[in-house]
Amino acid sequence: MGAIGVFDSGVGGLSVLREIRRELPQETLRYVADSAYAPYGDKPADFVVRRSLALADFLIGSGATSLVVACNTATATAVDTLRERFSVPIVGIEPAVKPAVEHTLAGRVGVLTTSRTALSARFHRLLDRFKGSCQIVVQPCPGWVELVERGVLDGPDAIVAVAQYVSPLVAQGVDVLVLGCTHYSFLSPRSEEHTS
Repeated sequence: MGAIGVFDSGVGGLSVLREIRRELPQETLRYVADSAYAPYGDKPADFVVRRSLALADFLIGSGATSLVVACNTATATAVDTLRERFSVPIVGIEPAVKPAVEHTLAGRVGVLTTSRTALSARFHRLLDRFKGSCQIVVQPCPGWVELVERGVLDGPDAIVAVAQYVSPLVAQGVDVLVLGCTHYSFLSPRSEEHTS
């Protein structure tokens, strides 16, 4: 049986890998953290597509019979191209807009994303599909991926970086936040401090 290939622009996808391992403990997993080219979130779309194709090609060449694109930016930018190019099942990661809209009491949801995800047509189709009458506030968070890649998950730098983008959303009445990048889950304790 082949492996499940998983990739992200760095270590953020480890959060996805952990959940796959928990749900499918018997599966062989192969993970590529493309930290040399991280973050994808501020790179041009054609760059993200080229890197995604290269990583998918590597993983499939290494025996992966399915792929998980554990990166919101790569999903938003490249998953359609990957599905056209490769015949294996490919699962992408998208921001959890639908459950956020279902859980908001204020009718205002904040989506924390990378700049590239915020610009993608796929992301805007996702918002249009699920927002209903809810107000969605999209907030790119430059610098967050770099913090996580450096292992800065706590302390003054992390606190200031998270407050810079989360506090204005809370001030606008947002009562549900969506972490639209797999790296951001590593900063979620800091995010929760600003929403409590």
